[in-house]
Amino acid sequence: MPRKKALLIGINYTGSKHQLNGCINDAMNVREYLVRERGFSPDPREMVILTDKPQNRGSPFFPTGANMLAAFRWLVTGNNPGDSLWLSYSGHGSQVRDPDGDRDSGFDDTICPIDFEQHGQITSDTLHKVIVSPMNPRCRLTILFDCCHSGSAVELPYVFKPDADGRVNMMGNVKEGLSLAREAKGLLHGGFSIEKVHDVQTLIEHGTSLLHKFQHPDAPSDENGLADENFVEDWRSEGKDVWMFSGCADDQTSADTSMQGLATGAMSWAFINTMRANPRQSYVQVLQNTRALLQSKYAQIPQLSIGGKYDLDQPVYL
Repeated sequence: MPRKKALLIGINYTGSKHQLNGCINDAMNVREYLVRERGFSPDPREMVILTDKPQNRGSPFFPTGANMLAAFRWLVTGNNPGDSLWLSYSGHGSQVRDPDGDRDSGFDDTICPIDFEQHGQITSDTLHKVIVSPMNPRCRLTILFDCCHSGSAVELPYVFKPDADGRVNMMGNVKEGLSLAREAKGLLHGGFSIEKVHDVQTLIEHGTSLLHKFQHPDAPSDENGLADENFVEDWRSEGKDVWMFSGCADDQTSADTSMQGLATGAMSWAFINTMRANPRQSYVQVLQNTRALLQSKYAQIPQLSIGGKYDLDQPVYL
């Protein structure tokens, strides 16, 4: 029988100035969904969960950068053809300056381990090299990232652009422009302070990125809605069977919210509820229905990126 392996990460950054509320709940909700409805085993040899619960401190299950990298390697090595792998991350996502010059925005996506202030963030380039490159090409990996700036967080070579005419992307740009305008207005109130310098710098950088998108539309997609992503590395030649649902585009933030009184990430909630409504949906349908659940309340636009040019109408396989 094909093996099912899962790695679930949820980081609340409890007690820090970066604290979130719903990320550990996200990991637990995903665990319940995978075990009860998708046939995954909770056995720690098959499912590893990293959270910053106090009892995990000092153990391999505390989500430091070193522990996360070790867990990524566990997930994608030693597998046989036909195995189904799952990776979910709920926590902070950020961006750093792009050293390669291959990103139009000038930034690479990152994720933030619990100790990122001491030991740094994990970049999209590193995530690809640790997670995707070592994979057995005959295994399937499904990724769910519920964090800010997550569209290219694993640098998969193809992204699904369901609206090749740009209407959804343009609407996202308009919403982002209005959001930036509100932020700028807020910075003008209450006078100037040194604490606002970083906010102003970030605002200018995001405004520059947005202007670039208006002036330089996304690359056209093929007849299946797939568009090439541009990376220095030739990730297309790897041909890895990886499917990633991310909570927002590279230049967007992802909401930490509450559903039925329980703190949760908006994307994690929407994905699980979409899959529960119909477990036999295709990848395209899951993306579209997840977007529909989020669009009434949130500006974030979930993304689907893929390791190869595969049939997007096949049912989601977990």
